[in-house]
Amino acid sequence: MKVLLILGHPRVESLGGTLYASYRAGVEAVGIPFAELILADLHFDMDVHETTPDKQALEPGLQQAQELIRWADHLVFVYPTWWGTFPARLKAFLDRTLTPGFAFRARPEGRGWEPLLRGKTAELLTTMDTPVWVYQWLYKGPGHHALAQATLGFCGVRTVRKTVFGPVRRSTPTQRARWVAQARGLGSRLAHGPLTAWQRGRDKATAWVRAMRLQFYPMTWIAYTVGALAAGASQRVLETPRFWIGYMLLFFLELATVLSNEYFDYESDRHNTYAGPFNGGSRVLVDGVLSFQEVRSGILVALALATLCAGVLLTYTRIPPLPFVLSVVILGLLALGYTVPPLKLSHRGLGEVDVAVTHSVGVMVCGYVIQGGAWHNPLPWLLGLPLLVAVLPAIILSGLPDAAADRLAAKQTLVVILGRVWGVRLAMVCTMLAASMAIIWHETGLVGAAYSDAVYAVIPHAVGVLWMLTQYLRASAPLGRIDGLILASLSYILWFGLIALGGLA
Repeated sequence: MKVLLILGHPRVESLGGTLYASYRAGVEAVGIPFAELILADLHFDMDVHETTPDKQALEPGLQQAQELIRWADHLVFVYPTWWGTFPARLKAFLDRTLTPGFAFRARPEGRGWEPLLRGKTAELLTTMDTPVWVYQWLYKGPGHHALAQATLGFCGVRTVRKTVFGPVRRSTPTQRARWVAQARGLGSRLAHGPLTAWQRGRDKATAWVRAMRLQFYPMTWIAYTVGALAAGASQRVLETPRFWIGYMLLFFLELATVLSNEYFDYESDRHNTYAGPFNGGSRVLVDGVLSFQEVRSGILVALALATLCAGVLLTYTRIPPLPFVLSVVILGLLALGYTVPPLKLSHRGLGEVDVAVTHSVGVMVCGYVIQGGAWHNPLPWLLGLPLLVAVLPAIILSGLPDAAADRLAAKQTLVVILGRVWGVRLAMVCTMLAASMAIIWHETGLVGAAYSDAVYAVIPHAVGVLWMLTQYLRASAPLGRIDGLILASLSYILWFGLIALGGLA
């Protein structure tokens, strides 16, 4: 790890300067490579005279500062808090140094800003006369927010620690001596990295939760529960161990699928500049917060746990073994085959259909079979068909912002094959077809009491989705994030599970 120490106090001979020297001594003691920037000794124009900072020539000292920031892994700012924030010299240094093209840049087509200093960490050491609790709770820590979030965070630098020394005005020599010792301890602690053990553990846990993409699991649970209720003799099906062990089997299978997609879709995700909460993967590999080995291990653990759940069901319940094993194996092959070789269905124009099948009929039939129902009974298949068709629009639309990256990765999604216009038109047809099927099923009594008059509630939602898609096509906007459209389509899917859930419960 390489450390850049920045003293932002305009007077080197100050308490801030003493704390800075003590922190530096701690860094030296543990042998960490470091460089220094003493802003009081740096000569530069403190004003930005051009329309943007990058158009103003940098003085030699600021050029060196940019090189040092680029070189460093960890930035340490030591400064006094004046008027709630930091001194004018430090502010001017940031204005002149963190320029467009160096610290951040505009995304294509005016879609926000991309940070360029990702992977770096920072910590702040500041002195102040204000009581710390007043600064934090009454003033809301304006200096900390300005530097950590609005400035460093905007450029991709993560601030991992903020240490406040104060109030200075009423401090005693003994207290200041403790502060100096504390600063040295903070410097020497870098021998173990910028993060504490707690922070490292929390970051790893957060990365795994992010990789799991839990926002998609409720849909699987709803479809599985519909299948279970359709086969159950009573509403108490949901209270049985068989139901929950069966769901855990599907949960771990879905987890293995999600992690496999992350692993095998890396090339597409790496090129994707429009990733969002519903497309482009979790990006844990792209951002480097999980390693390929960790994701591979996660896939194996998830598959092992799914197998364990299957074994428990076969051993301790009277579930018919052959239909159960076949339904789970076929579902697993289809789910993993979305990206896993040799199937790689997402690269053959079959990915959207595969996702729709596994998240509708696939889990419904599994839920039905786990509760002892016969796999060839038409009820779970009929219940799953409108849901299958309703899933397709959301999956198709999620391919719109991914299209350019998918082409680079030779991933043949329907949007890549059909183009944006025909892809959206197909999503519109599926939206209308799903609502029509549900109404026909209800009117003809094909699924019994599972569908009630509540199916007509899908019509306004379907009209809303169609209107949004029509507006999208008319706008002829360039490809980019369409979170609102995808969310509207995802929420549309819920109708086809919740209505059946209400009718069977």
